[in-house]
Amino acid sequence: MREMSAKKCQDSFSYLLVHVCKAHRGALADALAEVSLYPGQEMILIQLWEEDGLNQSQLIGDCRVEAPTLTKALHRMEKAGLVERRRDSQDARVSRVYLTKRGRSLQESVSRCWAEVETRMLSELTVEEKILLRRLLMHIRDSLG
Repeated sequence: MREMSAKKCQDSFSYLLVHVCKAHRGALADALAEVSLYPGQEMILIQLWEEDGLNQSQLIGDCRVEAPTLTKALHRMEKAGLVERRRDSQDARVSRVYLTKRGRSLQESVSRCWAEVETRMLSELTVEEKILLRRLLMHIRDSLG
């Protein structure tokens, strides 16, 4: 009976999705290492390129990470000279995160890394399959909240 339940898990969409996510993360990690970034740091940078000076609560929500994970990433990114944290001028309890010149300079490199991984990931799909995949992934994301 145990073999059967394990086999069912391995045949599930969830199991396959986890493996796809891990493969994507690994490919992206390799690409990001070339610009001295750790996986996940680019997600913080992407949010700050859209709107610099977000507070940590906003970044937690936007990046969908836990507070300790964000704190550790920001600490590492500060040491690397990518971001700086400053107290909010209106509320000293709030810490805002700002890009440094170095953090801003990585936008093109990170975009290139993402594009290369995406091209590789989708290289065997037709245009119609890409459209369908996007629609299905968005639907799954919305279903999970």
